[in-house]
Amino acid sequence: MWLLPVFGLIIGLFIGFVSPFSIPVDYTKYFSVAILGALDSVMGGIRSYQEDHFDSTIFLSGFIVNIIMASLLAFIGDRIGVDLYLAAVVAFGTRLFQNISIIRRHIINKYHKT
Repeated sequence: MWLLPVFGLIIGLFIGFVSPFSIPVDYTKYFSVAILGALDSVMGGIRSYQEDHFDSTIFLSGFIVNIIMASLLAFIGDRIGVDLYLAAVVAFGTRLFQNISIIRRHIINKYHKT
């Protein structure tokens, strides 16, 4: 079950390292908050899977909406001259570390009980 995502991650990292694709400097803010939004959704999905209430529709919609809203917030901030992308970084960073700590506790409790 975990083999397919790990295999996809390895293939994706390999393609990323060998491809000559680079992100233009003008888009780095948008791309960075989009990655944080995606990571937040993935960690939230792992957490909900461990808590036995994972729903693929909610996961996929949250994944897409997080990426779009984070990028849109950064774009609007650029247009009005305010660094609004920092709000997305703080919000997603906080949720990301919170989800990681809960996932870690689930894993420790699972192996501690056995």
